[in-house]
Amino acid sequence: MTEAVFGSLSDAERLYHTAEPAPLATVDILLGGKAALAAANADMGLALSPDEIDYLVENFVRIGRNPTDVELMMFAQANSEHCRHKIFNADWVIDGVAQARSLFGMIRNTHQLHPGKTVVAYSDNASVVQGGQTRRFYPQADGRYGFVEEEMHFLMKVETHNHPTAISPFAGAATGAGGEIRDEGATGSGSKPKAGLTGFSVSNLNIPGFEQPWETHYGKPGRIASALEIMVDGPLGGAAYNNEFGRPNIAGYFRTLELEAVGEVRGYHKPVMLAGGVGNISARHAFKHPIPAGAALIQLGGPAMLIGLGGSAASSMDTGANTENLDFDSVQRGNPELERRVQEVIDRCWQLGDANPILAIHDVGAGGLSNAFPELVNDAGRGAIFGLRDINNEELGMSPRELWCNEAQERYVLAVDPADLPRFAAICERERCPYAVVGKATEERHLSVEDPHFGNKPVDMDLSVLLGKPPRMTREVVHVERALPAFDAADINLTEAVYRVLHLPGVADKTFLITIGDRSVTGLIARDQMVGPWQVPVADVAVTLAGYATHRGEAFAVGEKAPLALIDGPASGRMAIGEAITNIAAAAIDDLSELKLSANWMAPAGHPGEDAALYDTVRAVGMELCPQLGISIPVGKDSMSMKTVWEQDGENKAVTAPISLVITAFAPTPDARRTLTPQLRADLGESRLILIDLGAGRNRLGGSALAQVYGAVGAVAPDVDDAGRLKAFFAGVQQLNREGRLLAYHDRSDGGLFVTLTEMAFAGNTGLDVDLAALPGSSVEILFNEELGAVLQVLATDADAIVAALNSAGLQGCVYLIGQPAGHGRIDIQTAAGEVFGDTLIKLHRAWSATTWQMQMLRDNPACAQQEYDRLLDAGDPGMHVHLSYDQNDNIAAPYIHAGKRPSMAVLREQGVNGQVEMAAAFDRAGFQAVDVHMSDIIQGRVSLRDFHGLVACGGFSYGDVLGAGEGWAKSILFNARARDEFSAFFQRPDSFALGVCNGCQMMSNLQSIIPGAGHWPHFVRNRSEQFEARYSMVEVLESPSLFFSGMAGSRMPIAMAHGEGFAEFSATTAVREILLDKLVSMRFVDNRGAATETYPFNPNGSPQGVTGLTTADGRFTIMMPHPERVFRAVQHSWHPDGWGEDGPWMRMFRNARKFVG
Repeated sequence: MTEAVFGSLSDAERLYHTAEPAPLATVDILLGGKAALAAANADMGLALSPDEIDYLVENFVRIGRNPTDVELMMFAQANSEHCRHKIFNADWVIDGVAQARSLFGMIRNTHQLHPGKTVVAYSDNASVVQGGQTRRFYPQADGRYGFVEEEMHFLMKVETHNHPTAISPFAGAATGAGGEIRDEGATGSGSKPKAGLTGFSVSNLNIPGFEQPWETHYGKPGRIASALEIMVDGPLGGAAYNNEFGRPNIAGYFRTLELEAVGEVRGYHKPVMLAGGVGNISARHAFKHPIPAGAALIQLGGPAMLIGLGGSAASSMDTGANTENLDFDSVQRGNPELERRVQEVIDRCWQLGDANPILAIHDVGAGGLSNAFPELVNDAGRGAIFGLRDINNEELGMSPRELWCNEAQERYVLAVDPADLPRFAAICERERCPYAVVGKATEERHLSVEDPHFGNKPVDMDLSVLLGKPPRMTREVVHVERALPAFDAADINLTEAVYRVLHLPGVADKTFLITIGDRSVTGLIARDQMVGPWQVPVADVAVTLAGYATHRGEAFAVGEKAPLALIDGPASGRMAIGEAITNIAAAAIDDLSELKLSANWMAPAGHPGEDAALYDTVRAVGMELCPQLGISIPVGKDSMSMKTVWEQDGENKAVTAPISLVITAFAPTPDARRTLTPQLRADLGESRLILIDLGAGRNRLGGSALAQVYGAVGAVAPDVDDAGRLKAFFAGVQQLNREGRLLAYHDRSDGGLFVTLTEMAFAGNTGLDVDLAALPGSSVEILFNEELGAVLQVLATDADAIVAALNSAGLQGCVYLIGQPAGHGRIDIQTAAGEVFGDTLIKLHRAWSATTWQMQMLRDNPACAQQEYDRLLDAGDPGMHVHLSYDQNDNIAAPYIHAGKRPSMAVLREQGVNGQVEMAAAFDRAGFQAVDVHMSDIIQGRVSLRDFHGLVACGGFSYGDVLGAGEGWAKSILFNARARDEFSAFFQRPDSFALGVCNGCQMMSNLQSIIPGAGHWPHFVRNRSEQFEARYSMVEVLESPSLFFSGMAGSRMPIAMAHGEGFAEFSATTAVREILLDKLVSMRFVDNRGAATETYPFNPNGSPQGVTGLTTADGRFTIMMPHPERVFRAVQHSWHPDGWGEDGPWMRMFRNARKFVG
């Protein structure tokens, strides 16, 4: 699987043992017939249906030979439910009536009716949506960075990785993220991932010592992880992969559900692990090119290894239905640093424009090469001949089946014209990325895999047999009516309900899921999850930028209302779309028709009544609501085995997930700066809160968080009753945003209006006076129903006019004035009968954050977890602030730029570095000519540092940091004669200068012996929290000789930081005091009051006295852990004061460098 435990060092020698290849095997169907294949099906975990067994027997009897185990495994993976989506393509008979359309046909209906700006749908690894002319910034063939005007589209993809995450949460979630990243990079003839999202649905957490009244212990199979184990390790795995690859994760969701409904347990013992994102692609590369006969077929990336065998088949079964050893065999492990190297190769290729050597590219996922190579050539109408032993292989003892079908990660397959191979090989060599020419394309649509070791052909079959038309599934199902008891909230104590709901993980603070993931890498992030000066995780939408010279971008948001499906499947589907729309409405979007949806469908296929309910739900979405809204679903995925079965103490047990539709809405935004947040503004004068209740007073509580925390489901679910009203809502919010009349916005979702209001209050650190007198229903119904809607904050002087405008725009009867911010630090709620609830903001915030605190206490350093939780006790916390000793809008580099001279700046990277482009963009804006310099360029002598005025070592994970943070990179300099001489000569020059940021900081701190005056620099080790920390942190610039901070001393402002090993470890306890006295510390962490701090999370790594930036006595060489290059523009900041223009205050650093050169 992913790990092995050895009892002794001698046992560990097996890691290096090389075995002879295991032989090919066959299944004797010529003698044993169908029974022989049925036995192999069970033994190998192929998950073949009876019709498929008949199909294979018929075809192999026809050609007169027995199938090899390789062919059977390949067929099983390529035709699994996971890969072929047989249920979504099936014919349906429901209650005895044949249905006119398949599930996929109803999804396609949305695109047929409203294709809009969709460029690619259903035919590639990701959907492509039309963008526009963009100034893209990247290195040219000569290494010099620059802007290129071209038509750039955006792409969207969302996947799930449920089965592996249930078996091995860290590895399963990590490779789920990695596989989706590959989809974004392997679209057309090469594309670029940009930003991601992650989601989890699990059963009850049952946190020890923090068990909740609605949680029970039902048990689980021994082979799967518990919900708590999944939520401790799974998010770390997904975050670690994204972090190391260099893709920010800026959106997501989290749900827990496990309860008894109508005599059966419903929940997520088989979890949902969602991984998705957005990327970009040049219009000229949006489609795969024809593959000519003779084209080289290449395996790019990692080697074959015996991991992840049969994953697509295993994931197509109910958890517990497969044999245990095959479940473990199906889990992969990840190497994100290698995937980063592959993406660098892809980037170098597409950046060549029309000279891109890639004809077509496909990621290697389920089924491994056995699925990827056939799909690559089949889509081009070709066949292929492959050499099995030409595969890049780390485990020589594998059998042909294992070698051809394993799902080792970080691999892509692509076609390259033989004439372009030398160019392609040179790119791979520079990036140190493995590749192998494994085969060639043929005119004949036949697949042949030749094995010279055994002198046979493990695969020798027509593609029409492998990927043709195996028997189409027919699903004959019936509806099952379930009599669900009504949820009676009449006797519920409101205060008790408040605290129960705030403790429900799906409602509660998600900080423990968010700060472990980098959210600023690329420098193209305009809106992440954390909001406002107090950095509260309540954003409705994620927003990226299209480039470094524009405010246009892409917005995306998630919608998910699975508990409603226990009552009404179609309502759950409609509400998932509705929630995605009310979330993405926080971004500036020209029109609702600009939205494109990804639909990820999960269901327990075969469970009584669920298939028919799934059909009804897809019809409600694909044939009704989406056409009414004028939007389409050009991409999606399904997972139809969402049930866990096992035997425990002689009792058959099962936990069955509800039908679960996760919608991700994507849209272009014309101006990322106009994104609305839930942060209430108490500093802009008197204001009012407006509720838009799209439920129009129905107050349906079925499937709500309130019902769940009382162990109930309910009988009546909220729904999208009027598509026209939802359209009017979206148009009204957008119009008010365009007019600049909205101060804050937050949708109503899990937890209802009460949670919407409290989250807005937390984000704004302000009390509320709420008046519900005008709303129909009881206070519990009003506060906890989860009908669609939103709360708007507007100026008091504008409130009546806005209410009137919304009413006249089609929202009559849905709009209410419900209160205003208050300075008393409480949330007080009254109805016509008087006050019904009141409590302090501190107490409510700590209740909301208790789940994060408990999870951090289990997972992280408990002392840090306690410090973060206790900071909520500070009622007077002023939040982040900006105090500058200079004018951030003063371009001190302008005279030098106008002179026309652009000094050369080496933007240095090693394998695994991922922050070079934003760094180059910052230096480019300051007037430098940034040049992409790989360490291989220096080591091979292609580039010399004598040609550069300065160098900057960028952030990332060089060599995966397996030798310590930045240490592998440093050793590649210190122990290579040419590299050591180059760097030593550069540092000795009197006119040179250098900056090291994050991984570059760690690397340069290990070069003390060759950097003059760096002897006092510390070593950087594991953060005190024991986790990767991605924060937006306050720092102070200290007086120092650093050329980068000239004129900035005394300034305090926030900065992006993201690292796992940033604790500054000094050689002596007195060293910090001495370097502070010597003014060699250039930057330190401060709290929100401006005091130097070691308190978490204000000091996210725990460094003594907050030290996080240092310099040399002459000021030419500076190192720092935070990332100024990610926030050199105002729009890149997670929060900033009103009134900022284009430049952020950190732009001064780069302009200081330009001034230094002169």
